[in-house]
Amino acid sequence: MPKKKPLDGSILTIKEVAEYLKVNERTVYRLAGAKKIPAFKVGGTWRFVRADIDQWIKNQTAGAVGAAPAADRDVEKTTNCEK
Repeated sequence: MPKKKPLDGSILTIKEVAEYLKVNERTVYRLAGAKKIPAFKVGGTWRFVRADIDQWIKNQTAGAVGAAPAADRDVEKTTNCEK
């Protein structure tokens, strides 16, 4: 039987988040333990809300130096202020 893919807003496991982010499971454990990624524990096991992970990705991308989305927003703000 094929494995079901998680839906938006669903709860993900460490393994699913690691696959989604294309990183090692240890990396996800480390990020969760350091509270650098949105997560919560159920009975001692880490769980993640997919929508929170998606937002975290957007925040990480927007905060990156030279990221196009953040640069585009800055240009728009400057243009709007000058009008």
